[in-house]
Amino acid sequence: MSVRIVGGNHGGRVLRAPAGAATRPTSEKVREAVFAILGSVADARVLDLFAGTGALGLEALSRGAAHATFVDTARPAIAAIRGNLRSLGLDGRATVIAGDAVASAARHVPAEPWQLVFVDPPYRSDLAARAVAALPAAHLADGAVIVIEHDRHNAPPDPLGSLLRTDQRRYGDTLISFFVAPRGVAA
Repeated sequence: MSVRIVGGNHGGRVLRAPAGAATRPTSEKVREAVFAILGSVADARVLDLFAGTGALGLEALSRGAAHATFVDTARPAIAAIRGNLRSLGLDGRATVIAGDAVASAARHVPAEPWQLVFVDPPYRSDLAARAVAALPAAHLADGAVIVIEHDRHNAPPDPLGSLLRTDQRRYGDTLISFFVAPRGVAA
């Protein structure tokens, strides 16, 4: 399966993807739509949970994000993310964490709060809601945007803690839900 960065400084570059069906990269069409909805991500601090190939976080870095933290449990995914960062020359702007996304979201303390969080767990699970609920409010910037990719049968609840769904888009069987952390309120 070929996965490419859609836009930014590294647009068109092909990414490494782990072999097998365990990783389901976000399609180029969906990534392009997500970043069109988000607008500028310049200087943002990004968290990519259930990162897989790292396509979402790498897309953000290509479009000017200051730093991305990638979390995944699968060794092949971690190897692919590290290889992609090296080949793109972005490893100095990234942190890669090998571990459970739910536990890591709660334990990892970012240098600065995240402004953009991508959550793309395996479909047919409640892992998205669990991972977002595990994020300490102090780790999210005021007004942080949380983007959750899910199938139509496993939409996260609305609201999700103090996070409010502001938008939801459907792309075939894939749904993208956008949540916002209220300003000055714990998530």
